[in-house]
Amino acid sequence: MANIQHIQRLASGSPRRARFTVGRDIGGRWIVQDRQGRVGGLFVNEAAALHFAAAECNHDPAEICRAPDDTVLDFAPSSDPRSNLH
Repeated sequence: MANIQHIQRLASGSPRRARFTVGRDIGGRWIVQDRQGRVGGLFVNEAAALHFAAAECNHDPAEICRAPDDTVLDFAPSSDPRSNLH
């Protein structure tokens, strides 16, 4: 799994945007969002969300960021017709 100490915090001034954002939705469930809109999901805990994101980016911690605790993520289906939502 990606080393939790190396996961960056989401910041507007980041020099490079990470592919995955890990955080919570309005119901407190853990979410992984992919900025490319290809994969993501709802998870039972933070460790499972981080494990998924790490596996999807070949365990590169620079590709994963943790949303601030006061940020609510939305897990809405993509409006992109090319998305592969199952």
